[in-house]
Amino acid sequence: MLGLAFALPVMAVIAVFVLVDAGRPVLFRQLRIGRFGHDFWLYKFRSMREMKGSELGRFDAGTCPRVTRSGRFLRRTKLDELPQLWNVLRGDMSLVGPRPEVRQWVEVYPERWARVLKMRPGITDPASVQFREEEEILAQSAWPEQTYRDEILPQKLDLYEKYVENRSLAGDVGILIRTIVVVMFPPSEVKADKAIIVPPAKRG
Repeated sequence: MLGLAFALPVMAVIAVFVLVDAGRPVLFRQLRIGRFGHDFWLYKFRSMREMKGSELGRFDAGTCPRVTRSGRFLRRTKLDELPQLWNVLRGDMSLVGPRPEVRQWVEVYPERWARVLKMRPGITDPASVQFREEEEILAQSAWPEQTYRDEILPQKLDLYEKYVENRSLAGDVGILIRTIVVVMFPPSEVKADKAIIVPPAKRG
């Protein structure tokens, strides 16, 4: 794939950066749910210190102290996602499509995910742009796991379903451009009204 060929030199530099700063392994893999509910291994550059169970989707919300120095830069610039070009080459993912989730969250809304997973997941999509500051939003919540499950994930699924229903080549190109813009020109801070902080006792 042409995109992977162009990205290889950049990925080589990033791999050295991660190796020098955080040691091995350079790559992190995690089991995600792909098209028609099939499991696949998603690859990223490692941005956090290793923790048992993380490869299966253990939840780390907000600004986790396990994030390494190199990881902070990679996560902010989204360069940690570049190894997913290999997932695209393998046919697990597309460049644009609903982001793949771990099984824990797919099982919360199985009927909605069944509609979304009729197509391959992607590296970026409208939800990736809208919730680019997701970690910061969750860090402001006293109940990050519940906030993700009850507030953020349903909104993401709204965007996923809308994307699946209205997908077009022109739309995909527009999403890629928007993704590049928000990565190159990130917002200076998270808006207060973007943070969703609702105690479990107040949930329906």
